[in-house]
Amino acid sequence: MSQKLEVLYNRKPCYNIVIESDFNNLSSEISDLDSCNKKICIITDSVVGSIYLDEVKQMLEPICKKAVSFTFQAGEERKNLSTVNDIYRFLIEQQFDRKDMLVALGGGVVGDMTGFAAATYLRGIDFIQIPTSLLAQLDSSIGGKTGVDFEQYKNMVGAFKMPKLVYINTNTLTTLDDRQFFNGFAEAMKHGLIKDAMYYEWMLSNMYEICERDPEVMEELIYRSCLIKKAVVEKDPTEQGDRALLNFGHTIGHAIEKYKNFSLQHGECVALGCVAAAFISWKKQMLSMEEYYEVRDMFVPFNLPISIEDIDVDEIIHITKSDKKMEQGHIKFILLKKIGKAVIDRNVTEDELRAGIEEIIYRDEME
Repeated sequence: MSQKLEVLYNRKPCYNIVIESDFNNLSSEISDLDSCNKKICIITDSVVGSIYLDEVKQMLEPICKKAVSFTFQAGEERKNLSTVNDIYRFLIEQQFDRKDMLVALGGGVVGDMTGFAAATYLRGIDFIQIPTSLLAQLDSSIGGKTGVDFEQYKNMVGAFKMPKLVYINTNTLTTLDDRQFFNGFAEAMKHGLIKDAMYYEWMLSNMYEICERDPEVMEELIYRSCLIKKAVVEKDPTEQGDRALLNFGHTIGHAIEKYKNFSLQHGECVALGCVAAAFISWKKQMLSMEEYYEVRDMFVPFNLPISIEDIDVDEIIHITKSDKKMEQGHIKFILLKKIGKAVIDRNVTEDELRAGIEEIIYRDEME
């Protein structure tokens, strides 16, 4: 079943999120963007490109002036300015101008980097998101946040650039391995925890179907997460206020991701960060003990970690203080007032932060 959401920017229509189970309507959706006189560059990585690039390129060639592609080696370690330089060079060689368009075909790394290239090449050209991972479909492709990692700092260089279209083909989820699939579920959990307790309960009730990737249930999951992300972004498109709530689990999560040199998936680190943040929320008497343990244990059936070995608490704390979400020397931390309602807290102490990190350190019960 087809679904379509319209995202507003400054209260005006900006772009559509189209949810389909195939690529059959991709050509018509892009044709509506006056593509016939544009050159289109599809940017993808080596994994996604080997599966979907030929199909997507064949669909775009009849509806545009010229379709070309740029493929880079898959992996978070490629999400840097060096790869963006390669994209710039390719676009210059292909004589792309401001009226042309980029297409991001892939997961979060592809989407973030293509968006950043689109925001900065010739001071900005249009781009489209075709997210193929669960994480990208229900979160990172929506809202116009783009960026790359700088040295070991995640998403430290970036820009806000709204896409012209987000086209989601839910059938691409069938080609994800289990680790990549569940990696995206951490963001769905985050959406329910910060904004919609009924959605959170729905995920609990549909646990088996989600794990089995039931097509109808996955479409509903993506749709409901997109609704939440859309509402938050429309209210605060450039993160001056409530959009920061979407960073629940990300402050400690990003620090762990960096500390582990990106050997863990983003969603795995977000799950750990959510557990730590929920623990701090309990200690600050926002959540009950029962609610904290429920939040913690909810990640387990979805193959997401709730504890981690071999981390240095002092180093994790140090990394959080280099986070881009720092404000005037204070960490802008997101906590849970209750399940379904998050708040911004600028008064989390270092002791509270330390306790949250220590809570997720794995301890052998036999010790």
